[in-house]
Amino acid sequence: MRNARWHKAFFSIGSNLGDKLGHCRYGIASLAALKDVHLSGVSPFYRTAPVDYTDQDWFINAAVRIATALDPVSLLRAARSIENAAGRVRGPIPFGPRTLDLDLLFFDDAIICTPELELPHPRLHKRRFVLQPVCDIEPGFVHPLLGCSVKALLDKLDVGAQEVFTLDD
Repeated sequence: MRNARWHKAFFSIGSNLGDKLGHCRYGIASLAALKDVHLSGVSPFYRTAPVDYTDQDWFINAAVRIATALDPVSLLRAARSIENAAGRVRGPIPFGPRTLDLDLLFFDDAIICTPELELPHPRLHKRRFVLQPVCDIEPGFVHPLLGCSVKALLDKLDVGAQEVFTLDD
């Protein structure tokens, strides 16, 4: 892939079933092991309160930045395969419990809206459990639709909303 164009992408990693931390580490290692993917940043792990569907256990969350020669759809499909290998089952409850969640947040400054993929991720600007870990990696990254940095988006969130604690707390 000498002539391949490399892209910057961010993923949110999460789990709230079984060995949560182990599932997250597996997801990160599996992304890093993909052909034409290089891990370039990893956030700390966080314990986070569930959002949207709150009648479930707390999550472990993190974020990663990668460099990749893959296109966005191929990258998304590879992430879905990793989730499936970790035992992910998409149940009837939206935002419900899961062994591993790998959400593609950004792919360069791409804006994509198809049935299979929406970039940037449509809810990331409302979620502290996504924004905080991304800010740990690259706070100045600019959301291509909203035109402001992820740090500015994090600063706009209600301080009391969405409990997020570093794993060591």
